[in-house]
Amino acid sequence: MRVLVVEDDPDLNTQLKTALTDAGYAVDVALDGEEGHFLGDTEPYDAIVLDLGLPKMDGLRVLEAWRSEGRKMPVLILTARDRWSDKVAGMDAGADDYVAKPFHMEEVLARLRALIRRVSGHTTSEITCGSLSLDTRSARVAWDGNPVKLTSHEYRLLAYLMHHQGRVVSRTEIIEHLYEQDFDRDSNTVEVFIGRLRKKLPDNLIETVRGLGYRMASPQSVGDGN
Repeated sequence: MRVLVVEDDPDLNTQLKTALTDAGYAVDVALDGEEGHFLGDTEPYDAIVLDLGLPKMDGLRVLEAWRSEGRKMPVLILTARDRWSDKVAGMDAGADDYVAKPFHMEEVLARLRALIRRVSGHTTSEITCGSLSLDTRSARVAWDGNPVKLTSHEYRLLAYLMHHQGRVVSRTEIIEHLYEQDFDRDSNTVEVFIGRLRKKLPDNLIETVRGLGYRMASPQSVGDGN
């Protein structure tokens, strides 16, 4: 999953990037509204954390511009403005949720998880596919109750496929949602990580759709692990 953080306070920006990276996200950052608007308008993100009090372009204007341009990614706004009217203005501009400063980092993480789950149609922190379970809260994966050890990139790939199970996901889409903007992207790495996941999970779990990409097998075809 790939997230954009738009926050002009350098320390808070760094704290958010570190916490989100540790939680398993690929994270891009921007320190002003103009850069944030550009990235949100040109890169595919699974969610965006957006401060309202930004230099160069106010966060509210950034959000309104994204929505008017048809950008539908979930946006969590951060605001030091504690008046209810400011919060209403943010929601009316197209925000999906908000957190008031100062905040606990765990709250930001929890709200982001909820937004991403909601967009992909999942209602709880645990996503399942047959006997495979992925807990987005703890970033733990288990097959038939047994823990599966994954690297950070393997986890990101599996999490994206499980959030979008039942849909064919192309290599290009995977690359766009697994790596930060400045990462040296190579489509061959997707095949490598798919191969690694298949060695750690049942063979029939990740299907190759020739010429199109990959798809998580349906829970019925995966079975109960017995």
